[in-house]
Amino acid sequence: MKASLIITLVMGLISVNAASAAQHVDQAEGKEKIGVISASDAYNLDELSQALSAKADEKGATSYKILSASGNNRLHGVAEIYK
Repeated sequence: MKASLIITLVMGLISVNAASAAQHVDQAEGKEKIGVISASDAYNLDELSQALSAKADEKGATSYKILSASGNNRLHGVAEIYK
């Protein structure tokens, strides 16, 4: 339940990260999945989303979908990446 709440918050707070090319999406219809990425040691949800977006950019993705986010003092997240 806690992880579900965090995922909902991440998706609700972060729609597009202006500093990167990869965009956060809620649905991946019509996109080609090219992999899965993860990020750790973020202090807040915005920092976690930025870290995932940066990793998506490194892999050449145009968008990413956050699958999970968890943690107490430091957050860890996993996302699928798409072209």
